[in-house]
Amino acid sequence: MPAPRVLLVAAALAVTAAACRTGPPSPTGPPGQATVVHVVDGDTIDVRIAGRHERVRLLGIDTPETVDPRKPVQCFGHEASQRTKALLPVGTVVRLERDAEARDIYGRLLAYVRRVDGTFVNLALLEEGYAHTLSIAPNVAYAPTFAAAAHGAQTAGRGLWSACPAETGR
Repeated sequence: MPAPRVLLVAAALAVTAAACRTGPPSPTGPPGQATVVHVVDGDTIDVRIAGRHERVRLLGIDTPETVDPRKPVQCFGHEASQRTKALLPVGTVVRLERDAEARDIYGRLLAYVRRVDGTFVNLALLEEGYAHTLSIAPNVAYAPTFAAAAHGAQTAGRGLWSACPAETGR
């Protein structure tokens, strides 16, 4: 019976792919589990994972700038940072999900971030109008979902879509 063997191989491949996405098991918790130690801005956080401090750039989104010394604070930047702080207060346990690339050119971990209660933080920021989409191949696992969420926020005029009409035409 080849069908059960095929299913077994497919299941093993799926488990292997999931392990590759989240990285090796952490000695302090499940794979990809981390604790928020600081919110840098709307799309960047600091976490403690496996006893190490790591800076994490949320994949698939871009919030208005607040901390780049080369740029002025952008419209809705403070609001986006505050919303991320509300979604991820210090001490929040999160699960980090990787995509194709583990780190960006600045050495930051690239991740989709979910709270243990299931809240998908990257998606929530888009749905609520605190972020634009930012799809950079090959890290595009949620690109269609994120585009739909941003379109919904824009259509409804949520967040930056109504507060910053001059800056929303990216």
